[in-house]
This record gives sequence, C-alpha cells and structure tokens, in this order.
Amino acid sequence: MREYLLVLFVTAAVTYLLVSPVRKFAIVAGAMPPVRARDVHREPTPRLGGIAMFGGLCAGLLVASQLTTIGRLFIQSADVRALLSGAGIMWILGVLDDKWGVDALVKLGGQMIAAGVMVWQGVTVISIPVPGVGPVAVTPTQGMIISVALVVVMVNAVNFIDGLDGLAAGMVCIAAIAFFLYSYRLWIGYGVNDAAPAVLFSAVLIGMCLGFLPHNLHPARIFMGDSGSMMLGLMLAVAAISITGRVDPDLVTAVTGSQTATVHALVPIYIPLLLPLTVIALPLADLLLAVVRRTWAGKSPFAADKQHLHHRLLQVGHSHSRAVLIMYFWAALIAFGTVAFSIANTGRTVVLAFAGLCLIGLVVLLMPRFRPHAPRAVQAIVPPRYRKARRSAEDDAVETAGEAPEAGEEPAGAPAMAELSAKDKALLSRVGSGATAVGARGRTKS
Repeated sequence: MREYLLVLFVTAAVTYLLVSPVRKFAIVAGAMPPVRARDVHREPTPRLGGIAMFGGLCAGLLVASQLTTIGRLFIQSADVRALLSGAGIMWILGVLDDKWGVDALVKLGGQMIAAGVMVWQGVTVISIPVPGVGPVAVTPTQGMIISVALVVVMVNAVNFIDGLDGLAAGMVCIAAIAFFLYSYRLWIGYGVNDAAPAVLFSAVLIGMCLGFLPHNLHPARIFMGDSGSMMLGLMLAVAAISITGRVDPDLVTAVTGSQTATVHALVPIYIPLLLPLTVIALPLADLLLAVVRRTWAGKSPFAADKQHLHHRLLQVGHSHSRAVLIMYFWAALIAFGTVAFSIANTGRTVVLAFAGLCLIGLVVLLMPRFRPHAPRAVQAIVPPRYRKARRSAEDDAVETAGEAPEAGEEPAGAPAMAELSAKDKALLSRVGSGATAVGARGRTKS
C-alpha cells in the first residue's frame, strides 16, 4: 500500500505544479475559446489542462517503475506500455481539439484507434465470468469489440459531464477510489495477481484528479479540455479491462471455501463489466439520455446542447457549487454502494443504508422546489430566500388602484434611472428630476 500511496502523491504533486505553467502556455497559445451559449462560465477560460495531467501520469509511472513491488508489473505485463501508448494518442487528439477543434467523427475515429492500439498490445477482455459456469472464453474478435466499445463509451461519458467546474475530475476521482479499493482487495485479499495493474492505474488516476482539482474548482482557473477528459475516460476503461475477464473465480473459491461466497465476493464482475459501469453510472446515464434526446429531435448525437444532468440541476435552482456536490454525492453512493455490497457479509445492511442515503439525496435534490418561509422570530438569522416578504393590505390597494405616492416617496415599481428610455431621460432633463415627474409621466401614459 505504501508504494501505491507514494505513486499517488507524486502524480498529484507533479500535476498540481504543472498546471500553472500550462495555464500560461494555454493563454499564450490562444487556447481560450469564446464563451458559447451552452457554457455556464461567463468569461473565456484557458484549456489544455490535460497537458499537466499527462505530465503527472508519466511522472507517476516513472516512479512506479523504480519501486520493488510495483516495478515487477513493467516486466511481467504489457498493460503499462499499452496504457501509455493509448493515453498518448488520446492526449494528442485532445490537445488538437482544444486548440483548433476536431470534427466529431474524426474524434470518434481517433478514440477507436487509441483503443485498437491497446487491444493490439494485449489490453482486451479474454473471458467473462458467469455464475455457476465459470469463465466463458470469448473470441479475439469479440474481445476486441467489447474492449473498444468500453473505451469509447467511457471516454465520451467522462467528456459529456465536463460541463461544470470540478465536476469531471471529482467524479472520476470518486470512481477511481472505488475501483482502487475493489481491485486492491482482489489482489491482496484473494491473491489475484492479474488485478495488480488495475490497482496501479487507479492510484495514478486518483493522483491526476487530486492534483488538478484545486485549480479547477469553482471558479475554475483552467479547464482540462478534451485532452484531459478523454484521457481520464480511457484510463478508467483500461483499469476495468485489465481486471475484467482475467479474474479466475476458482482462485477466490480457494480462499472463501464455497462457491456461494465466491459468487457474493465477485458480484461486481459476474455481469460483464458491471463495476466499471456502476462507478460511472451518472456519466453513462447522461450519455445515453443525450444520445436519445438528440436523436429523437432529429439532431446528431454529437450536437452540443444545454440539457445535461448538471445543466438541469442549475435550472432547478441549485447553485454551481451545490450542483457539483450533488453529482459527487450520487456518484459516490452508487460506486461505493456496489463495492460495499461485494464486501459485506450480508446485503441487508448495505441495502438499508443505500435506501436511507437515497432519501437524503432526493430531499437535497428537490430542496429548491420548496421554499418554506421561516417564522418571523427567526427571519433575522435565516438566508434571505426563506424570509417572507412583508406587504400590507394598504400597499396592495395602492398598487391595484394606481394611486399616486405621497410627496417625497419613491413610487412602488418605479423604474430605475438606468432603465428609463431615451425619451424619458430627455423629458427628465427638461423638467428636472424627482419622483413627481416620473409619476406624472406614468399617469399620462396610462
């Protein structure tokens, strides 16, 4: 564990330190596209944050190659080299898109090429464990299709949720932590050596996200761009592929002593790739909804809009920071709930805790819909949104009858000077300022 923590901290530190010079480079290079209609930020922000994240990835893997235990992976497995080659292709594609823009179909083709390069080097699904049957081997063609599809889906899922400050990095970090705990337990607890690459990739992925998040939280100083979001999705997919289909249930049965206990211990991977999909359940749901929504409207599935899950949270009434925290909460609940179900001896406790947390999450999610007014005695200490506006019956009668206000008073609903038309301003300049002039003009017009 200490070696993995060292790799994690080195990756996070290098990523954090590289962000500032990368931000200056992005500004000089002009990688600051104007604010689009679907964006939620108000001023141009530099991209290319993926450059710093790629530097952290290389630094973390370099340190890992020099360690005693983790260093064996670089000799015994080709997964690390495959990850570097695929991540490098995806990173270059993302940098080009952040600076000049790349067509959606070209981007999809590049994603498939990056996935194909990794499959060619051995990162592919070999078998699918089935309860009561054991590992079911798949043909090389089937394994290639499953692996490429998983990479493309995860890459675009992470890319789709990169719409709020800190959202993509935080959700991927949560998913990587859940995957790290699960794969580490398989490796150490059950002696599944094929889970070791997934542990390393998850640790590096956590470090990349933690190092970038301080610069990306609201208000963000820099965006990761496609160079970062696509690379994060690819790394999460590689961690999933490197463990799925390589875990022999017989190894776990030798430790648990029964096939029933083995089925429970391996619940997250008995359905093909279940755990990798649950840890990104929200991004995946957002991706599927976006494809259905755009296709139903007769648009391209890659056409951008402002109807993603995080956009809807803002429309409901949540603030930017609260929307991000809500997405964090649901991502952690689904990911860690799946891991907890595979660890706990009984699923009843996990199910009850999951249901209780879901109820709390729903209350927080729907909170903007309900704005109860606090009692008058405590209105001085509650937020303004919960204070009841004080309006007397006389005020309502005056507003309804359209009576003129008393001398020296500002009439209710009178427009501010900045909101008057040019004609009104010219009239005020001739007759002088004052509430009487504005009120008189309002009565004349009506």
